[in-house]
Amino acid sequence: MRRVRVGSVSDFEDPGKQVIVIGDDEIGVFRLGDSFHAWHNVCPHQGGPVCQGRIYPRVREDLDDAMRSRGRTYDENVKNIVCPWHGLEFDIRTGQHPGTPELALRAAEVTVEAGVVYVSLA
Repeated sequence: MRRVRVGSVSDFEDPGKQVIVIGDDEIGVFRLGDSFHAWHNVCPHQGGPVCQGRIYPRVREDLDDAMRSRGRTYDENVKNIVCPWHGLEFDIRTGQHPGTPELALRAAEVTVEAGVVYVSLA
């Protein structure tokens, strides 16, 4: 297993990300509060550079009792990465697409030790 130092915790905004290259792999490393998550930079939809997208709160459609849209709202408790190619959203904590469970990002191992962030790949 190859282990690479990504940087210090303080190098990451909150929420924030860095896209790093480890050999032939590009990995997006994300910070949400005290937690870190890492995903391969390949969208499962059409292979786009998903980790290079923007971080947004989860978008929800606000529906009335008759199921008519009252517009969009944003769930600040869930942060998504949005693929820059086609706009697919993925939960940064789980890697899951909110509406299509079979679409998910491929995880990379990320650890934090003594304030330093590391990514490990097999």
